[in-house]
Amino acid sequence: MNYRHEWKHEISYGDVLVLRRRLSVIMKRDEHAVDGRYFVRSLYFDNASDKALREKLEGVNIREKFRIRCYNNDISFVCLEKKSKINGLCSKESVSLSTQQAQAIANGDYSRIADSEVPLIQELYSKMISQGLRPKTIVDYEREPFVFRPGNVRVTLDYNIRTGMNCTDFLNPDCVTVPIVNAPIILEVKWDEYLPDIIRAAVQLPNCRTEAFSKYAVCRIYG
Repeated sequence: MNYRHEWKHEISYGDVLVLRRRLSVIMKRDEHAVDGRYFVRSLYFDNASDKALREKLEGVNIREKFRIRCYNNDISFVCLEKKSKINGLCSKESVSLSTQQAQAIANGDYSRIADSEVPLIQELYSKMISQGLRPKTIVDYEREPFVFRPGNVRVTLDYNIRTGMNCTDFLNPDCVTVPIVNAPIILEVKWDEYLPDIIRAAVQLPNCRTEAFSKYAVCRIYG
């Protein structure tokens, strides 16, 4: 499994303007972006005791969380993702889901994936049985992604974070989500074994420090 380094910073709109200009000079826009950005919708899973949420808030060193995700409301391509963290390093596994599988999972009908031969789907099913994982809430946001081949660097600007609260109707584009009060703008920097100096310098901002921010955690403020 490939683990990556990750920085997260809460930044201001003024910082966005500065970074957008800097990064556009030295990095490429992600090929999947439309007019420089795309819309992300994720459905996160947790159990009755909020294991994933508590481990995040308590800073547990080894933890994981599952989500299903689509982009730009395109439900023809939905993926199941497992994000793991250990010793501050992150990894992500991802597999495609059919629309029928995604809808069944969103409905909590885990029996519909019981016969899957895909290891990650098998793991989700197993933990729905053993840990009681269930769909918890939808998280929406907009993302401006930049990429840089040396170091496999990815820099993103995420904003307009919204929560579905207890809504799990993931494939319904009319599912009501509400903006997070005082929702921050998040700068994320991810890389493999090294971060090129040119990128390190470009993302430096005054009075900006690395923080352990979670969109899932901030969206759970309402329940």
